[in-house]
Amino acid sequence: MVTAGMAPRAALRAVTEALAGAGCPDAAFDAGQLLRFALGTDADPRLLDAPLTAAQAEALTGYTARRAAREPLQYILGSWDFMGLRLAVGPGVLCPRPDTETVCEAALALLAGTAAPTVWDLCAGTGCLGLAIRHFCPAARVTCVEKDAAAFGYLKTNTAGTGVLAVQADALTWPAAQAPGSADLIVCNPPYLTAAEMAALQPEVAREPAAALYGGADGLDFYRALLRDCRRALRPGDRLVLEIGAGQGAAVQALAAQHGWQNVACKRDAAGHDRVITVQNPPKST
Repeated sequence: MVTAGMAPRAALRAVTEALAGAGCPDAAFDAGQLLRFALGTDADPRLLDAPLTAAQAEALTGYTARRAAREPLQYILGSWDFMGLRLAVGPGVLCPRPDTETVCEAALALLAGTAAPTVWDLCAGTGCLGLAIRHFCPAARVTCVEKDAAAFGYLKTNTAGTGVLAVQADALTWPAAQAPGSADLIVCNPPYLTAAEMAALQPEVAREPAAALYGGADGLDFYRALLRDCRRALRPGDRLVLEIGAGQGAAVQALAAQHGWQNVACKRDAAGHDRVITVQNPPKST
């Protein structure tokens, strides 16, 4: 398929065909990413003239076989971009997704004008939300909380030297151990897939950790716990920002109202799907 001496353009075609034949979505995009990775360049491989060396051809063949076996592209590359940040990623941690950037944007909008806010990123995984908030709001005091040992390893790598604190703990119980009113803003991308959705996952998504995906039979287990317990951790008038599944807007908003949150709002992602719920801890009555 891919051999030493092959031109980059020809190698790109061969890899694209192999990935398309294996049923990979976005085969052309993935092929370009794998070829750049094998060549050690960010340049468009279609514009390169130097033929592949034996080592490059061997590496590309291996990467292609892994992707054709439906290993996530992010795992093969070992890193992925989120809000302009390059994050370490691999087996055992949820891959950062563009949908989650909508959550970060909503959080940053709520933090505008707040000096040195205390922010918690629960179910942090790679730390993408907390790290991006810190990047765009450098005065923020950010803590990322992740329970799983494998995911926590990536979190430690990504937070090293950033000023973001990484804590290995259960995101559903850790807030209760903190002093009341400790946080100005809490963000969370919790597991939210239903049992039916888990059974229908694309092969590459099924390679990601189930604990980061499965939210109970109806997908709402984490929302029930977070909306029940997080008001104590927030100061009066402050906010909780949650990523949700595309069809969960009404259900999560109803849970928020049930637990006394105010100013419940739903924001859509770039594809027009419900993606973010923001809720406010009621301000103190005057």
